Amino acid sequence: MQRKANAVWQGDLKGGKGTISTDSGTLKQTQYSFSTRFENGVGTNPEELLAAAHAGCFTMALSGQLVSVGLKADKLETTATITLDKVGDGFSITKSHLDLVARVPGADKAKFDAAVKNAETGCPVSKLFRAEISVNARLES
Repeated sequence: MQRKANAVWQGDLKGGKGTISTDSGTLKQTQYSFSTRFENGVGTNPEELLAAAHAGCFTMALSGQLVSVGLKADKLETTATITLDKVGDGFSITKSHLDLVARVPGADKAKFDAAVKNAETGCPVSKLFRAEISVNARLES
C-alpha cells in the first residue's frame, strides 16, 4: 500500500509560497508558506500535517489494541503536538506529544495503560519518526 502527497514551492524561503495536495483530494493545492510555518499565517505547514497524521494513526492503533484485550471505546480523542525547535543553525522536530481523552466503559486501568503503550510504540507514524529516510532526487534543466 502506498499513499502520495505532492508539494510545490515557488520562490525563496521567506517570500515564497507553496501548495500541498494529496492523491485522495482531501488536500488540494492547500497553501503553505514561511508565515504558516513560523508565524500565524493562513494555511497549513508540515508540522501540523505530522500532528494530524500522528493523532489519527495513534487513535486508530489504540482502538485496535483495546479490542485485542476485550475493550471497546465509546470515544477516543487525541491531540498531537509537534514541537519544532531551533537546533544549531537549523530547525528540528524534537517531540511529538499525544494528549488522549478516552471513554472506555469497563476499562481496567492496567489493560488500558498497556493498550496505550502498545499503540504509542506500534502505530506506523510513531515508527516513522524512527525510520530510515530515503530521497530520490532528479534535477530538471
